[in-house]
Amino acid sequence: METKEVIVDYTDGMSFDGHVDEYSITMDAKDDVGGRGLGPTPKPLLLVSLAGCTGMDVVSLLKKMRQEYDSFQIKVTAEQTDEHPKHYHKIHIDYIFEGSSLDKDKVQKAVDLSQDKYCGVSYMLGKVAKITYEITIQ
Repeated sequence: METKEVIVDYTDGMSFDGHVDEYSITMDAKDDVGGRGLGPTPKPLLLVSLAGCTGMDVVSLLKKMRQEYDSFQIKVTAEQTDEHPKHYHKIHIDYIFEGSSLDKDKVQKAVDLSQDKYCGVSYMLGKVAKITYEITIQ
């Protein structure tokens, strides 16, 4: 079983620097709550992680299926509860492809496999939020 460790250092105000392996990211609160807006707040980074995780799955699966595309974008929209602890309870993922030679059934299969079998971030977030998704091929 793999163990992962990250380090998060407080810098000042409401700002923290997170370190993952050799990479760093600054997180900060918005001005209206005492931050300086030096980076994203933590919760949206969960959505970035979700998009990255499922995106990597889909890219890998489509490559194995010999599917080529001109562009691929993932847009994640989430609805947050009003009461504390405020959390995302609805998440919608839009998979947007451009490519004239894509087989829509293979794209659907790749996305379904990512969501149902491979994406650990989707699995974890799915414990607290309803995740829906759609695919657009342009």
